[in-house]
Amino acid sequence: MARKWKAKDAEAKALADPMSKIVLQLQSSLIQSDARGILCGCSVLLAAEDEQAHLLGRAYFGDRVINAEKDKQWFQLDMEEAFFLCYSLKCLKILGEDKRPKDVQELWQYMKSKKAAFPDFYKAYSHLRLKNWVVRPGFKYGADFVAYRHHPNLVHSDYAVLVSSEGDGEANGRLRVWSDIHGTLRLCLGVVKTLLVLSISKNGHDVASPSCLENYTVDERTVSRWVPEQGREDDTSVDVESQVSQ
Repeated sequence: MARKWKAKDAEAKALADPMSKIVLQLQSSLIQSDARGILCGCSVLLAAEDEQAHLLGRAYFGDRVINAEKDKQWFQLDMEEAFFLCYSLKCLKILGEDKRPKDVQELWQYMKSKKAAFPDFYKAYSHLRLKNWVVRPGFKYGADFVAYRHHPNLVHSDYAVLVSSEGDGEANGRLRVWSDIHGTLRLCLGVVKTLLVLSISKNGHDVASPSCLENYTVDERTVSRWVPEQGREDDTSVDVESQVSQ
């Protein structure tokens, strides 16, 4: 699928300011400020001053929350986003209702209690984020996540992502019947996205602590509709050969 840049100079801007660099800047800023988020149900609220808010926006973590404070901006982080900043990047502390920082084990147990499939979803999220994809909720597209190769202001998302768990059933109960597969593919075609299925294998390990994530593996599969006309020799024999060689 061709990259869908939103402006003529968007690709050049992305190359000049790679997402990996932006995330490193955000990580450094959060560490220096001893940033602390607050657990609020199934999300984490984070207050940021102007410079840090700008970095959160550029790295595309969380959603801005409208508030009356002039010196601070608030962001609402999903559980996967918050745990990524806390556990993977080690740049955010998260406070519980008692206003005390939760250690990683406590946070892990809390998030599992709010979302049973959190270990699978977090593994999928971190798998893509660590490859410098921008990962956002995908419910608008009938998916678990959507993945952008850079900031959504510059490029449309490439993938609608579904998470499945091998060995002990599907993480989200999706793609078990043909009608769901067919409907999902038609939806992806309508919004010009490729369906990416991330299958999480626990390899016999439990979900007792976040350290188990190191033993999980992720299998990436893209799923697309087969169009019979694309297999006709008189139209596509040369194109198919060139695609295989790329």
